This record gives sequence, C-alpha cells and structure tokens, in this order.
Amino acid sequence: MQHPRFREGRLTTGFIAEEYPEGFNGAPAGEALQRNLAALGALITTAEARRARHIDGQLGEPLEPPAKWVARIDGRDFDVSVNGEGIAVEGQAMTLDLGYTPGQRVVEALIDGEPLTVQVERNGSSWLFTTRGARHSVRVLDPHTARLAAHMIEKTPPDLSKYLLCPMPGLLTALHVGEGDKVEAGQPLAVVEAMKMENILRAEKAGIVAKVEAKPGDSLAVDAVILEFE
Repeated sequence: MQHPRFREGRLTTGFIAEEYPEGFNGAPAGEALQRNLAALGALITTAEARRARHIDGQLGEPLEPPAKWVARIDGRDFDVSVNGEGIAVEGQAMTLDLGYTPGQRVVEALIDGEPLTVQVERNGSSWLFTTRGARHSVRVLDPHTARLAAHMIEKTPPDLSKYLLCPMPGLLTALHVGEGDKVEAGQPLAVVEAMKMENILRAEKAGIVAKVEAKPGDSLAVDAVILEFE
C-alpha cells in the first residue's frame, strides 16, 4: 500500500507481476522507516534494560540504561538519544508515542503523527521487527559496545548441505546406501526409529555418497552425521 503507483490509484490486474516480477518479499525499508525502527528499537531496549534493573540478587548497583544508543539496520548505524525530554535520531528530534510492556509481541506506535504497527521478536542480541510485509533485523548497543562490535569477526554458519543429519535422537534401523553410491533427490537413504515411529530420511538433492558415518543399530543424537556427500 506504500507503493507510489498503488497510492496514485494506477492499478491493473498485472500490478504485482509488473512491479514485483520476482515475487513480493516485503516493502524495502527507506531511510524514513529505518529511522523509525531505530527509534523504536532504542525505546524497546531501554524498557527491557529498566526492567532488568529490578531483578533481585544482582551483584553491585544496577546501572541506569544509557541515554545514547547505536541502532544498526541493514548495515547502517543510527545514533539515537533517549532522555526525559524525548528521543532523537541522528540529532533530529521526533515524537514517539509508544505503550510498550517488556515481552510484548506486537506494538502500535505513533511516530511524528504517523501510525506504525510492528511485530517484535528477539533474535539473540538483535530484534526482529516485522512491518509492511518485511522483516528487519535491528541491533541496539551502547556506543562503546558498538565501537567494539565493529571489530568483531562475523561468525559464518557451517555449510551442512553435504551431510545427512539425524533430525532427532533415535536408533538407526536401516541404511539404504553405501560409499560411492549415486543418489537422486527424494531417494530413501536411511530410517531412524524415534518414539516408536520410523522416520524415513530422503536425499534433498542428487549426489554421490562420499562417506558413511553411522551403521544400523547405532543410537544417534540430534544432528549426528549419518552420511557425507561429495
């Protein structure tokens, strides 16, 4: 609904195919939306930090949340100031009316008079904000931590596509292939018995078995490697 053509009423039955030939994956976040999400992230992080101050049994004096934050969205950093007088993003003051309770999953905000509804999820040290059909990762840190984080090497998740992994703890009751065998997508490879049910594990794509890591009768943990492909 934010698309200029939609707002102008220039619609046809081919609107989606013409404007989104590769499919609609959510509206991209322009600078205005990025600023709004940065402000929202800073306020939510502040609210969560204030709640954490009231947890019993903490060593030392609980610290007041910082008045300044750095919010990273889509690889861009925004300096955000939060104080009793209001909130500012990159030095530009803005009005933000937000009723947020820590743990709340959906928030409705009024930012500079414009309504914004966002679904909120926690993802490690970041927030996942879903709005206007798209998800945006927002990481909010204090300025000192943000400077240090810039020097941290990003951990690359391992490529597990060439392995057949056990999806749950269970007993390997059958193995239908051996080393050097060619397999096709959808071909049954192994059977794992768990909770008195047999689970048939199939090949996700065609390939050649390079190594067999388990044998029938083995008790397997979740994510245990059964086969390795070339």
